[in-house]
Amino acid sequence: MKLIGPAFALVAVLLASAGCGMFDSGDSPRPTAPERATLRVGVADPIDTAPLRIAAVAGKFRQAGLNVELVDLGTADGVAKLSAGEVDVTFASDVSLFHAAAGGTALQMQGEAYTSSSNTIALVTLPGSDYAEPTAKKTPRIAVDNQTDICALTARSVLATAGVDPAKIRLQASPFSQMPQLLQAGQADAAVMMEPFITRAEKELGAQILVDGSSGATLDFPSSGYASTGAFAAANPRTLAAFRRVLTQAQLAAADPAMVRDALPSFSDIDQTTAALISLGSYPTTLSATRLQRVADLMHSSGLIPNRLDVQAMLPAANQQ
Repeated sequence: MKLIGPAFALVAVLLASAGCGMFDSGDSPRPTAPERATLRVGVADPIDTAPLRIAAVAGKFRQAGLNVELVDLGTADGVAKLSAGEVDVTFASDVSLFHAAAGGTALQMQGEAYTSSSNTIALVTLPGSDYAEPTAKKTPRIAVDNQTDICALTARSVLATAGVDPAKIRLQASPFSQMPQLLQAGQADAAVMMEPFITRAEKELGAQILVDGSSGATLDFPSSGYASTGAFAAANPRTLAAFRRVLTQAQLAAADPAMVRDALPSFSDIDQTTAALISLGSYPTTLSATRLQRVADLMHSSGLIPNRLDVQAMLPAANQQ
């Protein structure tokens, strides 16, 4: 597995943009030491995981008694790595986590990573496209990165809201990076993209947003989170409590979008110009069963999972009502 090392340029960004006290949590006494000193955390999408990465490089987890090793998941399945014991906590889309939970994988949510906002996820077309309105095609061909993940769920939801029969939507899987070629070749009518791919397509190809994915039933929709197995959570409650405390502080600091934009080029292939232009969502500071239940319920009503999932049962005891 590939470990993400310290990014010294990022430390400079942190000191310049936010000051040393951006994660300060007051003078409260230090909690009991964690059960283990090292926590392996799988990370992927750099925008969604920006606060966690910033906190790790700034040494905030070490101050809480944790040595957090960030494991770059790349295109690997984080839940599979979690189940195989290759990571202790994994980042994943909420849809992916709830798919696994509905399939019988015992998971405990450890934090919400990211929530969509206007144009952070969208159906995109190219100039000259004959697909100018969502209902212009009865059987639209829509490129998505995965036919059972958040982009597919979003496409079906926003197109159904616009009046398209979900049963007639034809989804085709494609990596985000190859979606523009599909559109140019006429092999897809629209593509569901996330940032920074939306901004790149707009800059380089004059792409246009057909439908904002953060609208209707998916308005300000929970996108991703962090989870451990239930067994790991039961054996390491203090370790994970410390992780959640620092993550909360990191998410609070990320309320300043300039901090995220300035840091992104230090740990991703997002250049400074693109980072300045992308639409940013928000970084939740609480684990909300009510908020996350929206995702599980839409998955159920859309047929992605056969039975309604009780998200409340997936939260740590401190979040149980």
